[in-house]
Amino acid sequence: MRDLFVTVVVFGSLPLILWRPFYGIIMWTWLGYMNPHRMAWGFSTTMPFAMMVAVATLVGLLLSKESKKIPWTRETVVLLLFTLWMCVTTAFAFVPDVAVLQLEKVLKIQFMTFVSLMLLTQRDRIHAIVWTVCLSLGFFGIKGGIFTILTGGGHHVMGPYGSFIGGNNELGLALLMTIPLMRYLQLEEKRHWLKLGLTGAIVLTLAAVLGTQSRGALVGLVVMGAIFLWKSPRRLTFILLMALVVPLVLGFMPESWWARMDTISNYEEDKSAMGRIQAWTFAWQIGTTHFMGGGFEALTVSGMRDVHSIYFEVLSEHGFLGLSLFLMLLAFTWLRAGWIIRHASKHPELKWAENLARMLQVSGVAYCASGAFLGMAYFDFIYMLVALTVATWCLVSQHIAGLATERKPISSLPLIRMARS
Repeated sequence: MRDLFVTVVVFGSLPLILWRPFYGIIMWTWLGYMNPHRMAWGFSTTMPFAMMVAVATLVGLLLSKESKKIPWTRETVVLLLFTLWMCVTTAFAFVPDVAVLQLEKVLKIQFMTFVSLMLLTQRDRIHAIVWTVCLSLGFFGIKGGIFTILTGGGHHVMGPYGSFIGGNNELGLALLMTIPLMRYLQLEEKRHWLKLGLTGAIVLTLAAVLGTQSRGALVGLVVMGAIFLWKSPRRLTFILLMALVVPLVLGFMPESWWARMDTISNYEEDKSAMGRIQAWTFAWQIGTTHFMGGGFEALTVSGMRDVHSIYFEVLSEHGFLGLSLFLMLLAFTWLRAGWIIRHASKHPELKWAENLARMLQVSGVAYCASGAFLGMAYFDFIYMLVALTVATWCLVSQHIAGLATERKPISSLPLIRMARS
């Protein structure tokens, strides 16, 4: 039944995507973040739904009269350079066959990121994408939160098998990144019942993050909470909510959870933590001895499956140049969001953009903090944050430029010389 449902939804959306290519971005986001086909059991688990949607989106975009311009900012230029550099390093990869397969996945993500940049030209579209992300990942947050409460937090909350967020650590990072976007929707929502629903979703997602029993997610949660407090326009409300929810949730977690979290301070006694340090050491050796790194999945030559850090992952696979481009992309996106906050705060009609930019920054911090312990450098979500930031900046700068034009005094008409009689 699930297979049939997903198949009908995807195939039914294709004509709509050809008519309005932006719906292709909605479908791509839903398939990439929620992975509904991974939760089925039959033929749909191997169907190339994402490829179908991507092709339909591209065809629809080519046939439509919509603008096909990519906003070339420092972020998009760096993203393009980073993508091209990954192609170069793949040519010199330690494990060519595996590297090529990973490059194909990454190129699909980056391609759709640039397509998204072409189509995110309206506030309603940005809002729709945020809703799609929150509904897709919020499904696991709400379900995982309920599961954590019902089981007493004694079991790991996991994502859909075979997806980017299949593991407990990966899901924990994704849910952390989703909470700030839920908060943005809550701030913008006028309907009281839906605002309350979003509040409940945030609380349950927070419980699900703890239920993943991911130590990296816990570190990210602490860092994100501090930034959340700094960036939230309603700090007192946030403080009161956290003062009520956090002790309640933490007090509910079992001793097995506390014992696992305690290994953060006693990492020398934990095999998993020491394995991470070994992986980071090997990644550093690759990065310092090979200018181009070792290409995708470089650590597999040592028998290790994961480098357990977005930073060491990029360093080992693409060298210091690749790491520099990656860090520049993250830093430029933060600064771009800061520009939006400063300028949008001066215009009440741009309050939505200010709120969104603040929460995009918080979501980015969650990624950077938890990602220090996870190999998620190519996760779709972070590149969607880049696209949303650039798209919001375009709308804000256009609005401000329009206001400046309206206020500009009308120039005097040139005098017409009268013909002498």
